[in-house]
Amino acid sequence: MATNPWVVFAIASAAVFLVSVDATIAVAAFPALRASFAETSPATLSWVLNAYTILYAALLVPAGRLVDLHGARRLFLFGVTLFTLASAACGMAPGTGSLIAARTVQAVGGAVLTPASLALILGAFPAEKRSAIVGLWSAAGALGAAVGPGAGAILIELATWRAAFLVNLPFGALILWFALRRLPTLKGADAGEGLDIPGIALIAGGVAALTWGVVQVEAAGPAAPTVWGPALAGISLLVTYSLWARGRKAAAIDLSLFANRTYTMVTIASFVFGIAFSMMFLSSFLFLLGIWDYSQGLTGLAVTPGPLVVIAVAIASWRLVARVGHRSVLVAGGLLYAVAQIWLAVHVTAAPAYLTLWFPMQIIGGTAVGLLLVGLSGAAVTGLPPARFGVGGAVNNAVRQLGGVFGTALAAVLVGQSGAGIEAFRLCFLCLGSIGLVTALLCLPLPRASGRAVPAPAG
Repeated sequence: MATNPWVVFAIASAAVFLVSVDATIAVAAFPALRASFAETSPATLSWVLNAYTILYAALLVPAGRLVDLHGARRLFLFGVTLFTLASAACGMAPGTGSLIAARTVQAVGGAVLTPASLALILGAFPAEKRSAIVGLWSAAGALGAAVGPGAGAILIELATWRAAFLVNLPFGALILWFALRRLPTLKGADAGEGLDIPGIALIAGGVAALTWGVVQVEAAGPAAPTVWGPALAGISLLVTYSLWARGRKAAAIDLSLFANRTYTMVTIASFVFGIAFSMMFLSSFLFLLGIWDYSQGLTGLAVTPGPLVVIAVAIASWRLVARVGHRSVLVAGGLLYAVAQIWLAVHVTAAPAYLTLWFPMQIIGGTAVGLLLVGLSGAAVTGLPPARFGVGGAVNNAVRQLGGVFGTALAAVLVGQSGAGIEAFRLCFLCLGSIGLVTALLCLPLPRASGRAVPAPAG
């Protein structure tokens, strides 16, 4: 009997949710890590966050190519296993060196299973449902990223920072158990195409170097050689890859994807939205802790309504996308996001006003994020052939992750310093509103009917 596609979706989305939680849960764990490893400098300890971010972003696209060549099920199982074992190593790490090393292994596992999970769900559903399904899959990942800091804050308050990593073990084992029994086998592309090792090295090295430069902004300032040096090296490697891949049959990224104007615009919009998404969560966490003096546990609860709205809107809006197209949904999402953030910038004060200000903006902002996730992820994969599910989705996801790195760095510059005041947060919220407007403008050129099903091309 064929596997129910919704079972495949549940397994794949659960894994992406877990990986996304882990990408942000360490934000909440950072103060506890500083207390536990007081002999370690904050700059060194920051690599508990940075090592994961850099490797995950750098490896998504190469992992997508591996999925295309060798099959989604095999690499999904490998990724889940590696991620779960690395989580155990994080939770039991005796020092910062071993913790950072375990986080790098976690990133490898997460980067492998993410494109594999996308390929699994796209292979399980017919072409006319792919756009909506990818939106729901992305919403599951975004929900994980959104609840990570809050869940981590509560876990750490109840136990220790180690619980933020050890909590992955039962969930990872359960996902693996179901995956072994219920996931179908999807045939990869013709293995004769081979693996573009030089191309993969150029992409991974370029993204890693660029990301490395960005994460140094908080500590060194934007003009420091440790920022622009790696950034320039990363850009050079990516330009070199574009020359290498031109006309190459089995390139790691098929650059012909970007000949499609819709795919290109959606990818740019995904990068911009990635900035807004990560910047919003870090700044919200810092605002509630630093300006309104909430405890870690209360902050975790205070930021929960937004993610819950995200998943509800994502589930409900796929029919809307199918009816009116991606453009209308994306423009509406960008404008709503801008309204929520600009309203905060104008009305927020140092006096707590959760029910009258923060909660309503959580609802509006969560609605906006839900619409954007469904629209961007769905538009990015509409029309991709099955043999390019992994790499096509991975490119879009990697671009959004890279945007997230920029967003985290920007939030750190604006409000990350100790003692940042209310005016700094108002400026941050204004920046977020402006980014929402840019996202809406980038989506205006999309075809009106981009949400309707597009048959996958043959080949």
